[in-house]
Amino acid sequence: MITVLAGGVGAARLLRGLVRVVDPRDVAVVANVADDLVLHGLNISPDLDTVTYTLGGGDNAETGWGLAGETWQAMDALDRYGGPTWFRLGDRDLATHLHRTGRLAEGAGLAQVTAEIAAAWEIGVRLLPATEDRLRTMVTLGDGTEVGFQEYFVGMRHDVPVAAIRFDGAASARPGPGVLEAITDAETVVIAPSNPLVSVDPILAVPGVSEAVADRRSSTVAVSPIVGGAALKGPADRMLAELGHESSAVGVARHYRDLVGTMVIDVVDADLAPEVEAGGVRCVVTDTVMHTPEVAAALAKVTLEAIA
Repeated sequence: MITVLAGGVGAARLLRGLVRVVDPRDVAVVANVADDLVLHGLNISPDLDTVTYTLGGGDNAETGWGLAGETWQAMDALDRYGGPTWFRLGDRDLATHLHRTGRLAEGAGLAQVTAEIAAAWEIGVRLLPATEDRLRTMVTLGDGTEVGFQEYFVGMRHDVPVAAIRFDGAASARPGPGVLEAITDAETVVIAPSNPLVSVDPILAVPGVSEAVADRRSSTVAVSPIVGGAALKGPADRMLAELGHESSAVGVARHYRDLVGTMVIDVVDADLAPEVEAGGVRCVVTDTVMHTPEVAAALAKVTLEAIA
């Protein structure tokens, strides 16, 4: 079994390549849920849904989130009433949140509900929420104001300086059903090219998860989300710099060095390989920019072979 620690778009694209080179039934995905929010009375899990829609073939390739061919009549009507529409929910996407919210209200756990949604989309892999307990990424802005992650990321378009990050609820959270087993029983653990600070770190903040990954360090490999000093999507590069990390593949390797034995970096950063390895992390260089599903599959193959 291969277990992938996954955030949003970058992780979903790697997973789309991974299921081309291995049987999806042999893949477990431990997904970030600290981006989740309740809006309009609905339980919304952006990273779980991005993985589901991408592997289910319904994703919007242009945005990297949501569904292709989406319509927005519900949001347009809500806007007429003066309701909050800064976090856009498409008409078809609403069905996912309605189902999730209804099932949770009936007493089902998030893991069970996620499995139901994943089965409906026939994604093949086992999709596991990192925790079923409340866990939220909170962002302290440069002016000292603390906001929820989605307010920073979507509402403010992640265009404001960040001074700190904390994971509210982490201390009392428990790993979701099957999460620790997926890590300890895996042949290979992969940390996807997601934002290290707000997509992967919340998973690792759940008690027991970081320790389980560290115990598998020699068979854990990470793919850098930073290419040429920049994030391909989102604010990972700026956040790393603002919070005192080097915004480079080297900075990512340093961040993960206690957890991973191998790091995959892009050909653009090939000259950084010696510096990565000087920090005690083996380095593999390949094309990590997933322009097409074929490139994603090639990257997945190289990532797995890095441990073999």
